[in-house]
Amino acid sequence: MSVFEIIGGKKLKGEIIPQGAKNEALQILCAVLLTPEKVVIQNIPDIIDVNKLIDLLRDLGVKIEKTGHEEYTFQADNIDVDYLNSAEFKKKGGSLRGSIMIVGPLLSRFGKGYIPKPGGDKIGRRRLDTHFIGFQNLGAKFIYDEANDFYKVEAKDLKGCYMLLDEASVTGTANILMAAVLAKGTTTIYNAACEPYIQQLCKMLNRMGAKISGIGSNLLIIEGVEYLGGTTHRMLPDMIEIGSFIGLAAMTQSEITIKDVKYDELGVIPSVFQRLGIKLERRGDDIFIPSQESYEIDTFIDGSILTISDAIWPGFTPDLLSIILVTATQAKGTALIHQKMFESRLFFVDKLIDMGAQIILCDPHRATVIGLNREHQLKGISMTSPDIRAGVSLLIAALSANGKSTIHNIEQIDRGYQNIDIRLQKLGAQIVRK
Repeated sequence: MSVFEIIGGKKLKGEIIPQGAKNEALQILCAVLLTPEKVVIQNIPDIIDVNKLIDLLRDLGVKIEKTGHEEYTFQADNIDVDYLNSAEFKKKGGSLRGSIMIVGPLLSRFGKGYIPKPGGDKIGRRRLDTHFIGFQNLGAKFIYDEANDFYKVEAKDLKGCYMLLDEASVTGTANILMAAVLAKGTTTIYNAACEPYIQQLCKMLNRMGAKISGIGSNLLIIEGVEYLGGTTHRMLPDMIEIGSFIGLAAMTQSEITIKDVKYDELGVIPSVFQRLGIKLERRGDDIFIPSQESYEIDTFIDGSILTISDAIWPGFTPDLLSIILVTATQAKGTALIHQKMFESRLFFVDKLIDMGAQIILCDPHRATVIGLNREHQLKGISMTSPDIRAGVSLLIAALSANGKSTIHNIEQIDRGYQNIDIRLQKLGAQIVRK
């Protein structure tokens, strides 16, 4: 397994372009299964999770051609539905959590969708009930093979209905949405997720001929159609990468410009980093972060400790809480980081404590960070990346630390960040992949 070796404590400088959005890609790629016509997708990130899904689609019979830089065409006009019963599919499908989103399109178009229990980050419970309850509401039969951890849904005809989701799941909303677009009648999804990824999926499906209204809200209305055609879709820049680069700039006292960020789609992300005291400036569609000797955490109006917590959109995305936490370690002041959605996501803080950070892990969901205000620089250590976002948080800590750090299991980072070492080297980072 590869490792990163990092010599920290260096100020970085320059411009960096964020990759295409990983979480959007996993939905958009599955949507190509809804039509036999060609679909062109642009700004696809070259990362492990996305490449695994492209490989899975190819095995299902999708014709795939790379037509340009980060651009592919997909044509699902000869899908091998029997592949879903193969041992190879059970192995490949189980290695990627994003594979769950092939079920909705396959069920909608071919009357059946199967998936082994999907993998992904070990960040706590990530149940799939919302997906399958939604399919059942549309008239599908759900079968769970407990012995093999294999899920099946089948239906001759899907029929639109009203449903209230038990949680505003992003992947659940996407999956049910893709099943409903070809169902008979009208489907109303209340408590739907409304992240930019979902909005992008809805806009793409509408260009393909779907009839979806309520885009951007938590109430989606889908009028079923008989056929969807091809389209061209360009994915948003990855807002998680953008947030990661803001944190990186602050921690390393670097002057960095993040290019082409689609600022209006970032929601509260810039303002949350500003509450940590980080200066950032919008320049057109770029974000400029100046070099800062120090940054001070804000407090609430009554002077109490600032709490930063995750929430469903338009709240703060849970994928950036790890970045916020590590960035707070060198701020002036104290912050309570409250990870509401996943009970194992904060379990990487022991590595930061070993580096010299002052963090109290209150429980699986909450950590109090006492900022060092740069009075004590973090020190380099050897550590292991437990998941994508924690891995990048540790990478940011290592780049700001005094001395050499080694990060093992960097395949976790590669799952979500494209050529991160090469891109950071261009900013002046001393990072080597071995």
